[in-house]
Amino acid sequence: MRIFLIAETCTELEALPDALPARGFVWIASARREFEVGSPVLQSRLHQWGCGPLVDLHVSDLLSNQLPSQFDYTSWYDLMVFRRLAAAPGSSGLFLDEEHGTLASARRALQAIDTSPVGFAVYDRLLLTVHPADCQVRDHFAQRLLQMPAGGNGSSRIPPSPADLMLRIVNHMVDSYLELRRLLTRQLATLQQELFGPRSRSVDWQMLLESRNTLHMLEDICEDQRSAVQEWIDALDEWPVETDNQARRERELLRVRSRDVLEHIERVLGHVRRLESSIESAVQMHFSAVGQRTNDIMRTLTVLTAIFLPLNLITGIFGMNFDALPLIHDATGFWIALLLMAGIGGGLGALFWRKRYLGTRH
Repeated sequence: MRIFLIAETCTELEALPDALPARGFVWIASARREFEVGSPVLQSRLHQWGCGPLVDLHVSDLLSNQLPSQFDYTSWYDLMVFRRLAAAPGSSGLFLDEEHGTLASARRALQAIDTSPVGFAVYDRLLLTVHPADCQVRDHFAQRLLQMPAGGNGSSRIPPSPADLMLRIVNHMVDSYLELRRLLTRQLATLQQELFGPRSRSVDWQMLLESRNTLHMLEDICEDQRSAVQEWIDALDEWPVETDNQARRERELLRVRSRDVLEHIERVLGHVRRLESSIESAVQMHFSAVGQRTNDIMRTLTVLTAIFLPLNLITGIFGMNFDALPLIHDATGFWIALLLMAGIGGGLGALFWRKRYLGTRH
């Protein structure tokens, strides 16, 4: 568990403070297991600080590792559970570049997708976050806040409120999809090469099905993210109207940041849907290519049958057991029949070649 006092600057504390600061706020970043063990102590501190303890159902939500993205609120705090979409550490070396990969690396790429949820309890002067163990998001923001100077501008400015810090963390988790996007693009490129390669008859359809299911899962997660952020925006509009100009400006910045997060989620959702469409199109093109090869084989066999059909007719006629057949008792009869069959076969072959019934170019 890491505790930060955020005012004009960010300071990391060694233990929970006895009281919340008059200016600024406190950020408590806890791993899920630490939160489960220290929940009674934290609940008593919340009561001591006058923040209101966490509802038991919300504690269960924060401890759950399978909960979808969602938003809820009480009169004391707002609760946001947000599932991240990111590539696990070490996944960048699975592919040499955008075009070269193996089925083994493609399978490991599916296993390298991290969709762990992060929980936020947003109070007026307190932000409680519950992360997976060794969460990179928590460490990234902890290091970033500790390095921020006082009086910065824009994204380098110290967050003025717990809600602002929560939106920054959520926005960072949404933008971390960029690494996952590269990973998925390379993985799907490898599958498409397998579909249209010379050994396409040995495609690993199980992995292709797993890829489609993964994309469906990512689409569901993105839709849950969008719904949660939209509910947060609706709840933000219902907050009491601020009378102070600075407070109104901070409220408006929260709305702007919330809409920006929603726009980023829409982009991620659109990209996931494009990947789904791409893999569906690749499968359809694969079956079209297989059907085209089958048609080429059947056309070639049909042409060969048409060429040898008159030859079989000639051999059948001269194979009849009649003494009066022409050329039967002639010494040159065999060669005449052979030349006739060769001429008919060659002529039909040339005709079919001219009509492009034979050959690989159409």
